[in-house]
Amino acid sequence: MRITTTLRPGQKGTKHLTEKYGERLVCVRYRLDQNTGKRYTTIELIEQESETCSPAADDKLDQHQYHSQRLGLRIEYWETDLREKVKQAGGIWRPRHKLWELPYSDVVSMGLESRVVGKGLAEN
Repeated sequence: MRITTTLRPGQKGTKHLTEKYGERLVCVRYRLDQNTGKRYTTIELIEQESETCSPAADDKLDQHQYHSQRLGLRIEYWETDLREKVKQAGGIWRPRHKLWELPYSDVVSMGLESRVVGKGLAEN
């Protein structure tokens, strides 16, 4: 089977699944079985959420490096006010990842920790 389309929550075609699974929905994928010609709809869900160890507990991670780390933030298209605040704080739009990039310290000061998706996007 090969993946033909991957959609994020909020994109056209995901409304009923977003209503059903809410914040747990990560993505919707359409797969095509070339042998049978059937199309399958699959979803990726968040099953469990837990805290990780703090940076202070990890001796290998330099505190300065952690606070200067740039993180990826998911901000929906219709959240224009928040998008403007991130821009004013020096946020960078990364179209390849479809994420906003902002330093860790700014993410914490703006209270956006729940929107963090990835980190270190600048290196990719």
